Amino acid sequence: MTQSNFEARLAQAREASTRLREAIATVIVGQNAVVDQVLWALIAGGHVLLEGAPGLGKTLLVRTLASSLELKFSRIQFTPDLMPSDVTGTNVLVMDATGGATGRFELHRGPIFGQVILADEINRATPKTQSSLLEAMQEHAVTIAGIRHVLDQPFFVLATENPIEMEGTYPLPEAQLDRFLLKVMVPNPSEDEMTAILARTTGHAVEAPKSVLHRDDVMALRALCRDIAVAEPVLRYAARLIAASVPDSPTAPELVRRGLRYGAGVRGGQSLVLASKSLALLEGRAQVAFTDIQRVALPVLRHRMIRSFEGEADGVTTDQVIEELCRVVPTRPGAVEQVVQGSR
Repeated sequence: MTQSNFEARLAQAREASTRLREAIATVIVGQNAVVDQVLWALIAGGHVLLEGAPGLGKTLLVRTLASSLELKFSRIQFTPDLMPSDVTGTNVLVMDATGGATGRFELHRGPIFGQVILADEINRATPKTQSSLLEAMQEHAVTIAGIRHVLDQPFFVLATENPIEMEGTYPLPEAQLDRFLLKVMVPNPSEDEMTAILARTTGHAVEAPKSVLHRDDVMALRALCRDIAVAEPVLRYAARLIAASVPDSPTAPELVRRGLRYGAGVRGGQSLVLASKSLALLEGRAQVAFTDIQRVALPVLRHRMIRSFEGEADGVTTDQVIEELCRVVPTRPGAVEQVVQGSR
C-alpha cells in the first residue's frame, strides 16, 4: 500500500466516523466520551461493558448504533432464570405435516447469532449463563451439541450492568470481564443535557437514524486499524504500565502494592495497544502516540485489576490506581511524565 493510498483511507475512516457520530447524536444527547469509547471498541474488534445507573440511555445507545450500522441487532435480557441454551440456541426435533416426529433435528439459533448483541443487565444472570458468552466473545463461534458454528462478522457485544442494584445480581467472573476490551462508565447528564433529554423524550417519538455504514465499511475500518503503526518505545511504555500494575513487581508504585491483589495481564496490554490504534485511526492519525496509551488506560484497565482487602477498606478505586500508574510510569526510562486524564 502506497503512502498516498494509506492517507486516503485514513481520511475516509475519519469521515465515516464523523457520519456515525452525527447519526448517533440525532438520538443520544451528550455522552460524547461514551460514544467515542464505544467506537474505539467497534473499530478495534473488541466488546464493551457499559456501567451506569438506570435511565442513562445505555440500551438506547446500543440500539441507535445498530441502526446506524445496518447490522443485525439482537437483544438478550438477562434474568436469573435465563439458561445458556436461551442465549446460544439448541437443536429441536422436526415434526412432519401430520405432527409426527421425523427423527431429524434442526438448529434453532439463539439471539447470539446476531452482529450487534445487547446483553442487557448481564449481571442478573447466573454465572453458568454468563459463561455461555465466553466462547462467542473470544472465538466468535458457539458450540451446540458438539458442533461449532461460526458467527457472522462483525460480531460486537455490548453488555450493560447497573451498579446500584445489588440484590439478585451475580458478579461477572474475572475470565469474562477480561474478554471486554473496555469497561465504559456512563455518567449522569449535566443540567443542559438533562434539559435537552427532557425536551426530546417528552415530545413526539424520535425516529431511529438511517444506516450510514454497512458491514463492509466496518470490516474495512477494522482491517485499517491493524495497519496503524506503533513504534517500539510506545509498545515498551504499554508493557511498563502493565508490569507496574502487578503488586509484586519491583516497578509497582506504593498505591499498587497497597491497593491491588492482582494487576492487569497480557490481554490488558494487547487491549491497550488495540484501543490506542483505534483512537488514532478515528482521529485520522497513522501512528499511535504515548498520550493515546494514557487516554485509553482507564476504560481498558479498570475492570482487569482486583483490589486487595486493604485497598477496599481504604476506598482505593482501580481508576485511582490507573491514574497513579500513568503519572509515575515514564514514557521513556528516566523521564518524568504528567498524567493525561483518560475518559471516564
